[in-house]
Amino acid sequence: MTFYRVTQGGLTLSVRATPKASRDAVSGIMQMPDGVVLKISVTAPPDKGQANDAVCRLIAAKLGLPKSAVAVISGHTDRRKVVHVSGDPETLVPLMQSWTP
Repeated sequence: MTFYRVTQGGLTLSVRATPKASRDAVSGIMQMPDGVVLKISVTAPPDKGQANDAVCRLIAAKLGLPKSAVAVISGHTDRRKVVHVSGDPETLVPLMQSWTP
């Protein structure tokens, strides 16, 4: 089981975001009762979409993509989010696997 799924035009990621953290970081993966998620911490507060924007910026930066290639598609007001990453899945999957121990 994994935190990402290949979709047409990219990947969808299951993310657990922690806003107002001490630093922006991708902390690895964690098993939740309903599946595996990618743990992400951001310094932005969960106010007016600031944390969502920070999550997208961090994922984009880690993958070397423009911020416009990453979008929260579900869970805008929840810690659990579904994030879509646009791009070639054949290029993105090895990058996702590098985040998996």
